[in-house]
Amino acid sequence: MSLKGGTFVVNELNKVLKRIDELKEYAVELLKELIRAKAVNPSFGGPGEYRRGKYLKEVLSELGLKVTSYDVKDERAEGGIRPNIIATLKGQEERKLWLVSHLDTVPEGDRGLWSSDPYEPLMIGDKIYGRGSEDNCQAIVSSILVAKALIDSNITPKLSLGLIMASDEEAGSKYGIERVLDELKPVNKGDLIVVPDAGEPNGDFIEVAEKSILWFKVITLGKQGHASLPSEALNAHRVGMKFCLALDALLHERFNAVDPLFIPPTSTFEPTRKEENVGNVNTIPGKDVIYFDCRILPVYKINQVLRLINDLKPYFEKAYGVKIKIEVVQKAEAPPPTDPNSEVVVRLKRAIKIVKGVEAKVGGIGGGTFAASFRRRGYGAAVWSTVDKTAHKPNEYCKLSNVIGDAKVFATMLFL
Repeated sequence: MSLKGGTFVVNELNKVLKRIDELKEYAVELLKELIRAKAVNPSFGGPGEYRRGKYLKEVLSELGLKVTSYDVKDERAEGGIRPNIIATLKGQEERKLWLVSHLDTVPEGDRGLWSSDPYEPLMIGDKIYGRGSEDNCQAIVSSILVAKALIDSNITPKLSLGLIMASDEEAGSKYGIERVLDELKPVNKGDLIVVPDAGEPNGDFIEVAEKSILWFKVITLGKQGHASLPSEALNAHRVGMKFCLALDALLHERFNAVDPLFIPPTSTFEPTRKEENVGNVNTIPGKDVIYFDCRILPVYKINQVLRLINDLKPYFEKAYGVKIKIEVVQKAEAPPPTDPNSEVVVRLKRAIKIVKGVEAKVGGIGGGTFAASFRRRGYGAAVWSTVDKTAHKPNEYCKLSNVIGDAKVFATMLFL
C-alpha cells in the first residue's frame, strides 16, 4: 500500500480498517433495525421514512457526529414529514468525502414470492434478507461504519467525512436530495461525492452516467357495461392493451440506438404497473390504466418520446371510439456525465484496487440515483457499491462481507 504521508498514514488507515472488521456484529444489528423500520415510499402507499430517520438520528448523535436534520412536510407520510439527515466528522482538511444514501424503499410486491417476512430481517450465512437490505440500507450501514471506526480508533483522516441520508429517492427526490441541495447547500467546490446505490458483485464497476427517466400512464376511456352484452359497452381494457402493445413495439423500433457505455446499452421501455379497472369479473371496464417505465439513452430527448406517444393516440381513438390520455408521472433528462478522470473517480478506483484487488471500469446505467441531482448542479459524483443486484426483487438481501468491504473502500478514500 502506498499512501501520501508514508508509514504513519498506512498505520493509521490499517487501524481503521481493522476496527471496521471488528464491527460486524454492530453492522448486523444496524441492518436489522433499519429493515424493521419499514420505510416504503408514500408514493407507493407506504408509511415513509419517519421511523428509520428517527432511529438513525439517534445512532449518529450517539456516535458524536455533528448531525443536522432537515424535515420536509408531506401529509401522506407517517409523522407528516420526510426526514433528511446530514452528519459530518472533521478531518485534517475542510474538503469532504460525501457518502450519500437514501432512506426510502419500494414495496415488497407479491409477498407469496418471499421466503420470509420482508420486514423481519433474516440472516443466513453472509446474507441478511429483507426489503431495503441492499437498496439502500447496505450503503447507510457502510457509511456509519466508516464514521464509527474513525471515532473508536481516535484517528483523524486527511479528508473530512460527510454523510447524507435522504428521503424519496425511489419516487423522484422531491422531498429529499433536491430540497437538501437547493436549500441547505451542504456541498462545496472540491468535495468528493460517492453514491453507493449501484454496482457489481465483485465491485469492479463505477457508474459515471445515467439515462433519462420517463414514467407515464396510459388512461383509456371507453364505456362500462355488463360482460354478457359487449355490444352495449366499449371495453377500455382491450383497447388499452392493444394500444400499449403497439406503443411498446413502436418505442423500441424508433429509439433503437446502442451506446456501449451503458448497461444495458439500449433504451428500455417497460409496461409495469396496472391499476384495477373493475372489482368484479362480469363487468366490462370503462376505464383502464397502464404505466410505463422508460430509461432513455442521452442521445434522445424525453420530448421526442412523448411526441411519438401522443402521435399514436389519434389512430386508436378513431379506430376504436375511445379516448386516450397520457399523463407524465415523472421525467428527468439525463445530466452531463461525471468525468472518468475526475478526482473522485480516480481516488475511488485506487481505493477499490487497494482493498479489493480489482481494477474498476466506468460506465453508465439505466437506474436513477441521487448522483443525477449532483451532476445537474455541476458536481461530479461517482456511484459505486458491491452488490448482487437484488434490489426491488423478492428475497432481497445484502451480504455482510459487502457492507464491511465497501466501508473499507470509503475509509481508504479518506486517507489517499
